[in-house]
Amino acid sequence: MTTIVHAAGAPELLAAIPVLTGFTPRDSVVLLLFRRSRTAGALRFDLPDAADPTRPSPEEFASAAMRLVLRVAGADGLAVAVYADAEDAATGDARPASALVEALLRHGEAAGLHIIEALHVGAESWSDYRDREAPPHPLSDLPAPPLVPGFAGPAPDQFSGMELPRPGLFAAEYVGRALLALERVLGPAGPNRSAPTGAVRIDPRAHETALLLDDLPSFLDEVLDAPETASPFATAALVWVLNRPILRDVALVQWASSIDQGDRALAAQLDHSATGKEVPADVGGILIGLGPRPDPDRLGVALALLRRTIALAPRQARGGPLAAAAWLSWALGRSTHAARYLDQAQEADPDLSFARLLRTLVESGMLPDWAFGVAVP
Repeated sequence: MTTIVHAAGAPELLAAIPVLTGFTPRDSVVLLLFRRSRTAGALRFDLPDAADPTRPSPEEFASAAMRLVLRVAGADGLAVAVYADAEDAATGDARPASALVEALLRHGEAAGLHIIEALHVGAESWSDYRDREAPPHPLSDLPAPPLVPGFAGPAPDQFSGMELPRPGLFAAEYVGRALLALERVLGPAGPNRSAPTGAVRIDPRAHETALLLDDLPSFLDEVLDAPETASPFATAALVWVLNRPILRDVALVQWASSIDQGDRALAAQLDHSATGKEVPADVGGILIGLGPRPDPDRLGVALALLRRTIALAPRQARGGPLAAAAWLSWALGRSTHAARYLDQAQEADPDLSFARLLRTLVESGMLPDWAFGVAVP
């Protein structure tokens, strides 16, 4: 669903921002894009830390931000909102980051954008950067946010929603045992169903689950049907899949598209592995954010599935699932979440090349192409 608001003035705009972004920003710069009087997108950036010597200058920040703004199709208006509770430590200004806001407005005007608002939101009040003589306005006087069907309300901040579920020790132990049994059947690289040597007993459910992986795309779609109740062996199979780069890529491409595209991705990956043939651009491009916009609900279900999977997985096996969760977050436009998952993925597996690649995209401010074609829900 696309959320569109009409803001009659600054108070209505500020009331709408948590609805448009899905959370109440903290220590952030939010750029709202408009097509005439309608919202066309919302971009959030961390407010540069004044104490960080490597922070970008206001001009550098504004230039980089405007490159993203200009990728939003048809945008012709810009509103800036800075969320910062404390005054500017360097100048004592009650409206912090004034130089940054001025740079953003200059770059916006130079790009032909109509400047709608430039606002500061503090702990208890809000004010207008362009009207220095006006006193602050209490946040308590802001109108109620616009009603959006199906929207339960904004999260407390941009970090909310990353918490892993707490499935309990026994549930995690069951998944760990299931993963060990699966690894005996599947081997390090793929199916190996010959009779095990020695007197090692293998749970028959491991063989049954291995058979499910013979049709990987069907398995990947089926686990989306009940993400909160996947069996220990299905969860273990997902951990096994996501720790193998070829299969992980198939999962991400399929969850961002369809089971048919998953079939194509699997065939292309296996062909590439066997012959070196390049993966088709419309398949591999999805992983770098090219192609039609995925269904955000489908990506959200996949992310919920992975958060539960990570919580249940043995710590040494969490690298792949965490990196996949980072990609899903990035695909949904949640770069803050993606960065946190990447930190955890690289802690679990410092050699994870996919995490290093994705971090390059996140830290450079790149977003998927599909993030710029429609309004941000």
